[in-house]
Amino acid sequence: MHACLSSFLVLLALISHAMPAAAGDASPADAWPLARGAADGCGVAGGALPDKLEPAWTFAVENQGFSAGAVIAGDTVYVGSTSGALYAVDLASGRKLWVYESKSSFRTTPAFRAGRLFIGDQDGDFHCVDAATGKLVWKHTTDGEIYSPANFYHDRVLFGSDDTSAYCLDAATGRLVWSFDMDDYVRCLPTITGNRGYFAGCSGSLHVIDLDKGVSLAKIPIDGPTGCAAALGKDRVYVGNEDDDILAVDLVTKAVVWRHKAGDAIRSSAAVTDDGVYVGSRDKKLRAFDPQTGRLLWEFTTRGMVDSSPVVVGERLFFGSQDGRIYGLDRRTGKEVWRFDAGGKIYASPAVAAGRLVIGSDAGKLYCFK
Repeated sequence: MHACLSSFLVLLALISHAMPAAAGDASPADAWPLARGAADGCGVAGGALPDKLEPAWTFAVENQGFSAGAVIAGDTVYVGSTSGALYAVDLASGRKLWVYESKSSFRTTPAFRAGRLFIGDQDGDFHCVDAATGKLVWKHTTDGEIYSPANFYHDRVLFGSDDTSAYCLDAATGRLVWSFDMDDYVRCLPTITGNRGYFAGCSGSLHVIDLDKGVSLAKIPIDGPTGCAAALGKDRVYVGNEDDDILAVDLVTKAVVWRHKAGDAIRSSAAVTDDGVYVGSRDKKLRAFDPQTGRLLWEFTTRGMVDSSPVVVGERLFFGSQDGRIYGLDRRTGKEVWRFDAGGKIYASPAVAAGRLVIGSDAGKLYCFK
């Protein structure tokens, strides 16, 4: 074999070993544009992180906190605060670039698409903001608080509201394309594959929606209310609920194929690869399961509730806890490999892109590690 070809094959094998086998789409290596990285909600980073993470910068704000995750696009981090401020922060330095002020509170992750940011607030207003300038482009008003992060289908933007409706808007203009009544609060990230949208709701059902027509294709019981994203694996979705269950639902048979009862409610959206489902719980634990059988692979105990949704980065797993710590685990064994004491409680989930990890605390500090 030619030496160059041999070297290339060795390198390819090493790269393949380093990257997880994702059940769905990984996020772009240089961006984290959505709450769970990609449209399928699996929480898998497409890029890598250094073996040893060190703090790069801290962006601090007063009298407000960060209760939801950030997104990363190009050389900028975007994050909403509990005071209703949407910040643009330079990824390299942590310097504030601009701030957009809402009249209410942001308690969800923004979404980035084509130079614009999309985020809902606690007054029920859904904002489209120019990502370069921080100026409002358009606003759509609903009749309930918005906790749901947005997702995209072609030239449309999707999200849910506490007025019990799922919304599909024209992303350019904010014009309503369709809305669908989900019977109760809709607080999840809508996950998407093809022209199907998956909305896990507080009605205790997983709604499958035809995104072209805005009509129901299925309503699958998930045995309890939830605000978690339904992470899309191979012909299955994985979602937790307020009744302490993590469930695997077969999308062909529309049946629950396995469940695990945690010790408290689950408000952490699952991270999913071909060989693992990883999810936190309010019983202070992060657990790993076999995606096919539901067999418990390992569990890791923190000192606080785990509402933060984990993110898979290669062979590691990162998440926060209300004990004020950000953890990195070996995703095969559940052994701790890294920890950072942030002080404030961590409800937010990590954003990973361009060799950096960004996460905020309820104490008003946004951390970047590289």
